[in-house]
Amino acid sequence: MGSSLIPAFWAAILAFTQLSYADPVYQEHVAFKDTPMLEASGAQNINIEYNTALDGELTIAYGSCGMNKLQHAHHHIGSTHIGSHPLAKRHSDWESRRPTKFVWLVPENIGKGCLHAFVESELVGRSEEYEVRRRKLRKRTSKFADVADPLGPWFDGVEYLKQKNPNETFVAQTKEKKFGILGAGISGLLIALILDSVNITNWKILESSNRVGGRMYTSYLNNTAPEEYQYHELGPMRFPYTITDEETNETFPIMDQRMVFQLADVLNEVNKDEDPALQINFIPWIQKSDNAPVVTSKRRPDGTVPGTLETTLDPSLLDNANLTYSNATAVAEATKALDDFKHLDAERIRLYAKNVFRAHKEAVETGLFDFSEVEYLRYVMGFDNNITDQATTTAVVWPMWEFETVYFMATEWRTVDKGLSRIPEAFRPLVSNRTSFNTKVSGVKYNKDTNSLTVSSRPTGSNPLTTTKTTEEFDYIFNSVPFNLLRFWDLPPYSNLLKRAIERTVFDGAVKVAVQYETRFWEHLEHPIYGGCGRVDIYGIGQICYPSFNINETGPGVMLSSYISSADATVACSMPEAEHISYILDAMVAIHGPVAREQFTGNYARHCWENDEHHAGSWAVPIVPQQQLYLPSFHNSEFNTVFVGEHTSFTHSWVFSALESGVRGAVQMLLDVGLVEEAKSKAGFFVKAPNHAKGQVAMFCSV
Repeated sequence: MGSSLIPAFWAAILAFTQLSYADPVYQEHVAFKDTPMLEASGAQNINIEYNTALDGELTIAYGSCGMNKLQHAHHHIGSTHIGSHPLAKRHSDWESRRPTKFVWLVPENIGKGCLHAFVESELVGRSEEYEVRRRKLRKRTSKFADVADPLGPWFDGVEYLKQKNPNETFVAQTKEKKFGILGAGISGLLIALILDSVNITNWKILESSNRVGGRMYTSYLNNTAPEEYQYHELGPMRFPYTITDEETNETFPIMDQRMVFQLADVLNEVNKDEDPALQINFIPWIQKSDNAPVVTSKRRPDGTVPGTLETTLDPSLLDNANLTYSNATAVAEATKALDDFKHLDAERIRLYAKNVFRAHKEAVETGLFDFSEVEYLRYVMGFDNNITDQATTTAVVWPMWEFETVYFMATEWRTVDKGLSRIPEAFRPLVSNRTSFNTKVSGVKYNKDTNSLTVSSRPTGSNPLTTTKTTEEFDYIFNSVPFNLLRFWDLPPYSNLLKRAIERTVFDGAVKVAVQYETRFWEHLEHPIYGGCGRVDIYGIGQICYPSFNINETGPGVMLSSYISSADATVACSMPEAEHISYILDAMVAIHGPVAREQFTGNYARHCWENDEHHAGSWAVPIVPQQQLYLPSFHNSEFNTVFVGEHTSFTHSWVFSALESGVRGAVQMLLDVGLVEEAKSKAGFFVKAPNHAKGQVAMFCSV
């Protein structure tokens, strides 16, 4: 052998020897389909495909890209049985019982590496090398703060998943699972839109009424068309838009309400090729006007009620409340004590407007949820019952959570042209063929063997004594039905906390009455009224709102002649309708003069929300300490059910509240079924507002 060949010979022998002692080269039966980028302390899906038919226990692990044995992994992500293995039957929805999507909660202490797939102990697949980026962490204080930390994103999907059993969350569900949405209010409609947007199309809405929208309800009097403008809102009617600081003259937006305008942008884009009537257009709403009536017992010479500008220029037209107090000094001290405790200064007003969730956290930390106004004055400040009742009503025990106070500081408002019902109507092309109307649900049963839910219902209006209930099975449910109705349902054995939330959360009642007149006479009085809302001292009338649209137009007009809530609404709605309307018509004459009787067309609309069989109330009013106690239970799914609706929100009684719950509920459910990437895509569903706001909305999920 020539000397030049000796080194090559020994090199070949050495290579052969090393190959003999190395781990065997694996065959790629599994291919990883993900982009090789991951976020430490984050969550993401792992997507694979099978190149061959595999059976047995599949394990996915992460570690050095050169590892060939499972014990060398940095960490095991999860294991499950696949294919013909007897324990793989729970994956029957996947083709050949071989799931291709998994959930990975990425540890914090992770570096570059590769994903590896093993069947039993054999390496069957390896990914490309992953780059790692770091996730910004926030300080945690409790389980609820982990999931819903208002210092940042309002719903933290990673922490939510960490609280679950890893074995239950490792394998994602298929998008063919059947989802039920109970209720076609705005939160249920939004969830349907979100599901469709991530290609989950096997959903169905069950709605007990014959329309979409829930408490978004525009009454078009005398069956007129929307474009005739003979309507008023019997549900929500306006959205606070901006606040102007009187001292600095700076105007800033109320950011949470931007979700409404952003939703409209999305729906307008979805429906751009549909019927033009489905487009949602916003117009200004006049909340305050110079001549809207005020609460005073004083009257003009003609007997009508003076307005805002008059009483501002001549305070003698107002009643002197101090003359009726038993001790005006003590009442003033009590009032100041409340103001000092709430400390609603310019900075805090901005906080509420900029990030209502951060404001909520601060309100919790500063004790605003620990006391009602009455409790604070009585048991903290020591005022007696009489002084307390003069400073604030003892009829309620609501927490001093001031988000609505800030809303009503708005200087600009918006409403929807042709009625707020245009918003839910814009969902109709999406939901009409997948909504079962007039379907009155009465119970939900959890089936342990199939991990499914059976919903019982009967046609709305049918005789329950003679009508047999029908049933429909779903894998998962979004429940937006108000809790006061759920109390009469047959329900799964929910946790004690959730059960108490359903049974005890307080809901308010309200009644609105809209009246049509032959002309918009209020715009032609000696003191003309152009839009705006006012109140009077006539008991049981409450708020009166004049239409903000078609100012100075000829033809008929509709006025919201009475809007009251709580106990007053209960009493008013116990009156026969004709008696109640007669009382209101007399009040309109007392406020505006005889013209109000002369021009009444005979058309009116009254809606008593407390008597509405589909709602049994107007909105949630959680009392001390219900909100901070019950809220955590809504951020956990029980028996494959996610609860949504304004009553499950940080705020309540506004359209925004229902929308916020819908986004949270959709993301929560997507995480429940392991669709992490889809949840991420919807976590910022309402972040940007191209047509209505500069910058970004402060509230979004983090996954």
